[in-house]
Amino acid sequence: MSTTIALIIGSLRKASINRKFAEYIVSQLPDDIKVEEVIIDDLPLYNQDYDDQSIDSYDRVRQQIKTANAVLIVTPEHNRTMPAALKNVIDIGSRPHGDSVWTTKRVAVVTASPGTYGGRSSGLDVRKSMQMLSAQMMISPEVYLGHATDSLDDAGQVSERTQKFLKKFTDELATFAGRISV
Repeated sequence: MSTTIALIIGSLRKASINRKFAEYIVSQLPDDIKVEEVIIDDLPLYNQDYDDQSIDSYDRVRQQIKTANAVLIVTPEHNRTMPAALKNVIDIGSRPHGDSVWTTKRVAVVTASPGTYGGRSSGLDVRKSMQMLSAQMMISPEVYLGHATDSLDDAGQVSERTQKFLKKFTDELATFAGRISV
């Protein structure tokens, strides 16, 4: 049985630096780990009035998250918190009440920002939301990539120094995603 990681990229930008880091991390995972991106740019804003309806995009992301062994969130920071699109998918997955896909789901978070703090506030807010939803968070190593544009070379590839840093995270993620729940 293979391990599946659902990948959520919190940035909707096509040229997102977070997408580049996510793609690098995915490329370093063992071959027996399947990664399926959860597309979030087509999701209507969560509204409790939708809880009694079937919305195709909501059903799709809930199913992707529910069936994955773990979720990897790679996200920027917007105004010292998580981007609205990421908060939206977190809210969608948590509803309807009593049927959250996040309960006991293993979740790892990486943030990257051109700023000094590397999206730390965003990462902490994601962790806070996930803990409230009873997700199992990957604790170590935490990854907050500050001055993230400096971690990419002129061709947009992850620099050698950052590759070494992300290696420890990727190894731990593979173990975390494949670990049997207790």
